[in-house]
Amino acid sequence: MDVRMPRLDGLAATRRICADPALAGTRVLVLSMFALDEYVYEALHAGASGFLLKDARPEELADAVRCTRDGESLFAPAILTRLVAHFIAAPRPGRVAPVLRRLTAREVDVLTLIGTGLSDDEIATALVIAVKTVKSHITHLLAKLAVRDRAQLVIAAYDAGLVRPRD
Repeated sequence: MDVRMPRLDGLAATRRICADPALAGTRVLVLSMFALDEYVYEALHAGASGFLLKDARPEELADAVRCTRDGESLFAPAILTRLVAHFIAAPRPGRVAPVLRRLTAREVDVLTLIGTGLSDDEIATALVIAVKTVKSHITHLLAKLAVRDRAQLVIAAYDAGLVRPRD
């Protein structure tokens, strides 16, 4: 999805696609010439699974499309760094997020590690479980938290106070 399109901008189109129950399996990868924070913020909140700049190499774009198709999230490195620093509100201490009450202890562990940016293989190693088990936990997290993809799981981890941006 291109952010700037005639008649209907890409962010509004992303919002419509992601809100349509008939398109629940559809993933949106946003492309822009501009790494403006407000575009990234709006794209994520609209339901986008990733955000790349148009100067990405062809193989990076192809990789991003494959990752997005497979339910993963992909962000241009410069955007990911700012995303963590700017878009995720600092957790409020002393408060247990209501969302955590719906999760098992192991799901909270997996969500925390997703929030830190670990891959499925890295999570499996850290928790000494099989990758297939990690994927099963991720499937449960997606359903329980009613989110579309890994990018929204990262946001949920930050919102729940499980992880904090690094300095």
